[in-house]
Amino acid sequence: MEDAVKPGLSYRIKAPCKINLHLRVGNRRSDGYHDLESIFLRLALADTLWFTVVQGRTDRPDCDIRVRWAVPVPGGSGNSLGRPEENIVYKAVSLFRARTGYAETLRVRLYKRIPPGGGLGGGSSDGASALLALNTLAGTALSEGALLEMAACLGSDVPFFLAAGGSGPGSGGAAWVSGRGERICLLDAPRRIRVVLVNPGFSSGTPEAFALLDRVRRGKEGGEGPGPDALIAALGGAPASWPYGNDFLPVLMAEGTAAAKAAYRGILGDFAALGADFWGLSGTGATCFGIFTDKGTAERGVDFLKKRWNFVQLTFPLARSVKAVLK
Repeated sequence: MEDAVKPGLSYRIKAPCKINLHLRVGNRRSDGYHDLESIFLRLALADTLWFTVVQGRTDRPDCDIRVRWAVPVPGGSGNSLGRPEENIVYKAVSLFRARTGYAETLRVRLYKRIPPGGGLGGGSSDGASALLALNTLAGTALSEGALLEMAACLGSDVPFFLAAGGSGPGSGGAAWVSGRGERICLLDAPRRIRVVLVNPGFSSGTPEAFALLDRVRRGKEGGEGPGPDALIAALGGAPASWPYGNDFLPVLMAEGTAAAKAAYRGILGDFAALGADFWGLSGTGATCFGIFTDKGTAERGVDFLKKRWNFVQLTFPLARSVKAVLK
């Protein structure tokens, strides 16, 4: 066993976001989940987490977590969102303590750059990065399998961020993800592309989106399309020829709120007019993305989009493992 990190030391780690280049959703299973087939792409836009082991006796909670937001929070104060114990980082700490017996008092600071409820996996990434940080802080040296099992308990997207952010061989910036999110095949991220993210200023609830999809389908099977091998192979080709889609987009465009319909129509129409090579909706919304192979075109697009939408971010695929900093 490695030595645990001494009290007073801090650990900083990034928690990158993702987009779903492709998302196919099966029918609702007997356990309440849906089988998914998706291509995840990890991006450089990231939250930052700081963990500090508190020295001496303290009257603070055993995990004092505070959140600061760099983006507007729908329905929030701008500094927090809900009770601390509802935060996935707090849940990750509690689960890690229960599984390992780690009992040090922690101060956690979370700086959020990823829009909440935007289909970018910000919360899931925070949970995965917390597990990676805790494994070092505690000196437990848990295996990737043990960490992945904990990650699956925290949420369907958490295992991807943990696997893609690990230090093992083959850790990549993209993945073919299936099952309820627990089956992950890491892939090489596309090179020499720019990704522009646009969030319309509202969140999209995941349970509500799945319920709407189920209601629209009414037991019918999801649409047919290329198989996994063809979809994975296409990732190495030109974005303009990608055969990808998102099962939620046509449903939200047909049955979503008037505001959502107008926003998605406007954003995706902007990407088409600005010369994006590929565009789509990430997850269950509400963030849309455009893929650009020409840097200048992407930058000019960002300048235009910032005049129309509140959250516009130019970023790129993150192919390497997340680097943590121990002080």
